[in-house]
Amino acid sequence: MIERPIYLKKLIDRKQNGLIKIITGVRRCGKSVLLFDLFFRHLIGEGILDRQIIRIQLDNSDFASLRNPLKLSEYIKSKISEDQDYFIFIDEIQLVKKVKNRDVEGDHITFYDVLNGLLAKKNLDIYVTGSNSKMLSKDVLTEFRGRGDEVKVHPLSFREFYSAKGGSKEDSLKEYMLYGGMPFILSRPSAESKISYLKNLFEETYLKDIVERNRIRDQELLGSLIDEICSATGSLTNSTKLANTINSRYQNRKDNKVNNNTVASYLSHLENAFLFKEAKRYDIRGKQYFNSNSKFYCVDVGLRNVRLNMRQNEETHIMENIVFNDLVQRGYSVDVGVLESFSKGANGKTVRSTREIDFVVNYGNAQCYIQSAYRMDTPEKERAELLPFNIVGNSFKKIVITRNGLSPWYDDNGIYHIGLCDFLLKESILE
Repeated sequence: MIERPIYLKKLIDRKQNGLIKIITGVRRCGKSVLLFDLFFRHLIGEGILDRQIIRIQLDNSDFASLRNPLKLSEYIKSKISEDQDYFIFIDEIQLVKKVKNRDVEGDHITFYDVLNGLLAKKNLDIYVTGSNSKMLSKDVLTEFRGRGDEVKVHPLSFREFYSAKGGSKEDSLKEYMLYGGMPFILSRPSAESKISYLKNLFEETYLKDIVERNRIRDQELLGSLIDEICSATGSLTNSTKLANTINSRYQNRKDNKVNNNTVASYLSHLENAFLFKEAKRYDIRGKQYFNSNSKFYCVDVGLRNVRLNMRQNEETHIMENIVFNDLVQRGYSVDVGVLESFSKGANGKTVRSTREIDFVVNYGNAQCYIQSAYRMDTPEKERAELLPFNIVGNSFKKIVITRNGLSPWYDDNGIYHIGLCDFLLKESILE
């Protein structure tokens, strides 16, 4: 079992805080192990009795009847008494279906109603996991009436991966860049078994979930869209561009041409399943977001690679995806930075150009700027990568990450240079 001390501490810190703890993340990233094994073990170690921990796994056929919210409520109430404290663990809460309220015409009863009702009992501490953000994280404040406390869980960061695997840091990083950080990968003995597991996970778990939950009819389009996003990792795009690319590249599609509204809807489904995350373009000087183009990153590079049949393993794109995921895993809000600069052209006229900073990292009232530069092996390449830092001109920390860096160092302009492996293993990067 892989220890997840950062996430375990988050649960411990939220224990009996009067809120519903909602553990979200892509399926198979370790939510259930965190709650039903690691946190359960912690509670037992604290002297909590087994019978005080009510565990319900809704994706298990033994609990299928409890996908009815009324039966779920009845079951929990049958297991508790007023004279003891209880911990309620419910896995994959989004599987609970809404049912008609027989007492109120046109009304429905949902798992939100059940959990809000249980929360009124002061001797219950409630924890649920879920794999669909549309039903959970986006509704936490509204449906749980301000009484939800979200804990976001991700696939293994490289720090977690290396802590569990050990050995050569470089060999571990190469493996991580190929197969990613889904926890079960570490128990697979061969490349073939790792690839087989990831492919099966993508096709039999994620895609089926998305198709069934959103009643998607055009599965061919969904697959084409996923392929395009994976192939264009780190590139600016939008629903219109993606629709045009799919229409031009897949001219033999069975159905008619797709439009950008359909693509936008499918993108939303993929994000709600936590498979991809959008990084929006942010005008650093104007302090506002652009609505035109964004970048999309896969939640795990191993999933991205197997989706492309291990044929597009460009380390530049994979490295950028890993850096983005690592920043998100650390809890930061991450945007793509945009800067406008002006210079005199050969004819003396002012020329406007747009520069990009790979990542604007937001934490508190501060920011940090990061460039993911696979290598800077020529003066021209180095100037191009560092120029946006010189243009931005403020005092926030600036970091450039290279694939094979030397020991971390600051240059004369105060820019922090660090290799990818050191960056990913560093406990704190922004101080």
